[in-house]
Amino acid sequence: MVAKDLPLLLWLAGGPGCSSLGIGAMQELGPFRVGSDGKTLYKNQYAWNHVANVLFLESPAGVGFSYSNTTSDFMKVGDRKTAADNYIFILNWLERFPEYKNRDFYIAGESYAGHYVPQLAHNIVYHNKKANRTIINLKGILVGNALINDETDTLGLIDYFASHALISSESSRKLHNCNFSSNAETSDECNDIVKKLKNIAGDINIYSIYYPLCLDGNLTSIPKRFSIMEFDPCTVYYVYSYLNLPEVQEAIHANVTKLYYDWQPCSEVLKHWEDSPSTVLPFIQELMENGVRVWIFSGDVDGRMPVTSTQYSIEVMNVTTLNPWHAWYRDGEVGGYVQEYKDNLTFVTVRDAGHEVPSYKPDRALSLVSHFIAGTPLPKQ
Repeated sequence: MVAKDLPLLLWLAGGPGCSSLGIGAMQELGPFRVGSDGKTLYKNQYAWNHVANVLFLESPAGVGFSYSNTTSDFMKVGDRKTAADNYIFILNWLERFPEYKNRDFYIAGESYAGHYVPQLAHNIVYHNKKANRTIINLKGILVGNALINDETDTLGLIDYFASHALISSESSRKLHNCNFSSNAETSDECNDIVKKLKNIAGDINIYSIYYPLCLDGNLTSIPKRFSIMEFDPCTVYYVYSYLNLPEVQEAIHANVTKLYYDWQPCSEVLKHWEDSPSTVLPFIQELMENGVRVWIFSGDVDGRMPVTSTQYSIEVMNVTTLNPWHAWYRDGEVGGYVQEYKDNLTFVTVRDAGHEVPSYKPDRALSLVSHFIAGTPLPKQ
């Protein structure tokens, strides 16, 4: 298919406050990656623009190169405002590029975008119903290693750490006696153990527990040998350098006279975050009931938002299995595992992938999004 025939897909990074451009586009699923000299670009043959016209949106205002002329936009932020602003952005973008108005529209993202994506989708469904017409032709949402339900996300984190020898069985047993529901008071002992658990991130790459940390983020005068299939833990330093080159900022028409003077991978908007619901499962269930395709995926070596967290969260929805757990394949190898449920829900794991799945396994990520958009099952062999 040529670009004029492809659907429109919006990508949202998590955080809250991380850059869809610098992380999503430049380190994951965009058409280029940055070399170790901070200047050289390499083509990503597994970019998602092979199957969709991809928009990378910086949200909320103040993230990446995004800006606002209203100071309060940086000081009063949260889930509701982000969803409202993102909806307005899509409306305005479609007015600017009306040839996309009738395209199938998908929303995808990872991590805290587990909040962004379903809440934006809710706004779209709400306004379509209110207008009694299709304003935005939403077909599906795709979220990966996503924060979606605080209580089960925490329990899943504990069990993942215990089952992967990252904490002791004693700590695991103690934590299972803690109450992590949103309206419960958690004991000091429980909070202390959770704090120690999170400190493990300083010792290993918590976002992909079997991959190395970046031990030297210095640029090289000549770019190192590059392979899209070999994860480089120092990539964020290369992207930081590239997006702060004056010629690059000029070429992409970046506004650099905003709150921050240089591009950062993540902003400090979290300091001013005003609302974050303990669960977005009601939004997800609403979308399923309204015929919106929902795929949730997990890189299975992510320790930050692990596969067990997502599994426990899906169980809370009490959904009925349509096709039970089975392997899916890419190039003759197991790409991961998949379970399909009634009412438009699919859960997919991506084998040997970390928190940012397309960074670690770009070929499997492309296969995943290709089948998601096509609405076809992942291959069984």
